[in-house]
Amino acid sequence: MSRVVGRIGARGIAELLGTWNSGRATSTGLHQAVRRLVLDGRLPPGTRLPAEREFADALGVSRTLVVRALDLLREEGFAASRQGSGSWVRLPGDRANTDPGGWQPATPDLINLAQATLPAPPELTEALDRARCRFPEHLGGHGYQAFGLPELRERIAESHTRRGLPTSPQQILVTNGAQHGFALVLRALVSPGERVLVEHPTYPNPLQAIRGVGADAVAVPMLAQGWDLDLMAATLQQAMPKLAYLIPDFQNPTGIRMTAQDRERLVAVLRRTRTTAVVDETLIDLDLTGRTPPPPVAAFGEDRVITLGSAGKSFWGGLRLGWVRASEDLVQRLLLDRAAVDLGSPVLEQLLLAELLADPEPVLRRRRAHVAELREALIAELAEQLPAWTFRVPDGGLALWCDLGVPVSSRLAVAAEQHGLRLVPGSRFAVRGTMERYLRLPYTLPADQQREAVRRLALAASGFDGATDPCPWDMSIS
Repeated sequence: MSRVVGRIGARGIAELLGTWNSGRATSTGLHQAVRRLVLDGRLPPGTRLPAEREFADALGVSRTLVVRALDLLREEGFAASRQGSGSWVRLPGDRANTDPGGWQPATPDLINLAQATLPAPPELTEALDRARCRFPEHLGGHGYQAFGLPELRERIAESHTRRGLPTSPQQILVTNGAQHGFALVLRALVSPGERVLVEHPTYPNPLQAIRGVGADAVAVPMLAQGWDLDLMAATLQQAMPKLAYLIPDFQNPTGIRMTAQDRERLVAVLRRTRTTAVVDETLIDLDLTGRTPPPPVAAFGEDRVITLGSAGKSFWGGLRLGWVRASEDLVQRLLLDRAAVDLGSPVLEQLLLAELLADPEPVLRRRRAHVAELREALIAELAEQLPAWTFRVPDGGLALWCDLGVPVSSRLAVAAEQHGLRLVPGSRFAVRGTMERYLRLPYTLPADQQREAVRRLALAASGFDGATDPCPWDMSIS
């Protein structure tokens, strides 16, 4: 049974349902509309539904109609009820998705769209030559840099300060990627059985890290235009999670960026509920708008925000370097806990990243221009070959979050493999196996490979034309 972790008000679910009745309200129509919200991930499992009379009043229908719709949802396993506790959302079987994503070995003729990763920029080789010349000066020491190289910590701190968040090197812990940093924060701050609030959908690897420490992920659905901060506030108050994990800059996978006003509101909510947020800035350098970016979330209240950064998307995933920006006390605590996991990051890679951060803007400017071209190329190919699919053009990041129109994402991923194309179904980005109507498509491959990838995708998708809703909870990849 799904644990009840949040509540959506009658007005909120009415807004999500929109024009569900098509001119004639029926219990079947309401049941199908709510079911669609669950499958799309906009009503995560565990969300408590409004009381029957409140629900009916908000929709302008009879209580009998709502009761019958809930009966149908319970019969199919999409809702559960308990006397005195009301009804809440669940999934049939309540099975967690176990798809390993895009990390399986690839064959030479397979095109991999499961990973949103870029090749290294040509400037990396020049920076490596400079770092290699400086490497011998470190060979006389022990080589362990648990906090990170002082020079690198200084440059990371300077980058935060330039963006409006004054930072000292003592507030920086260099890690082996942002995911490693998040794992260290979880290990230090979260105990088994506690809760971590996440966006829904969200990046799947942190979900695995949350499960890895025995914690529960509490999902708050993303809206088409961004974050529902009212619902987030209500969930924080009711579920009382130990942490919140958020991606306000080009949220993965939706690509939405949080406004400055919402960042200020978010920190106010965090303070009011005494919640600490881990803010993932992995994609922050891939802003494709050219506009002045909003301030970092921590600039509105660093006492409630831990910031993660990474070189993986900005420069190259093979660097395997990231960082945590937090209070000096927490950095010291993370260092003590880190000894149980590893003893620091490689020196040569840190020297290389320090060289790149000495003057990063020329590299990043060319990288953003290249990514923007790839984004437009993918959009053009989809418009030509899969015009029925819809998506919001993201202001940054590395992927489109496509609405397929029908819940076939996992089956499409299986079919695409037969055409030499690797995909990750939308369910991988959900707390529990929903999002079957969605597919993340990275724009990180060369234009000719993207063109061939979309051709193969269209072939695979042709088998699902006019597909309906047949048992979508059985579509996960095992």
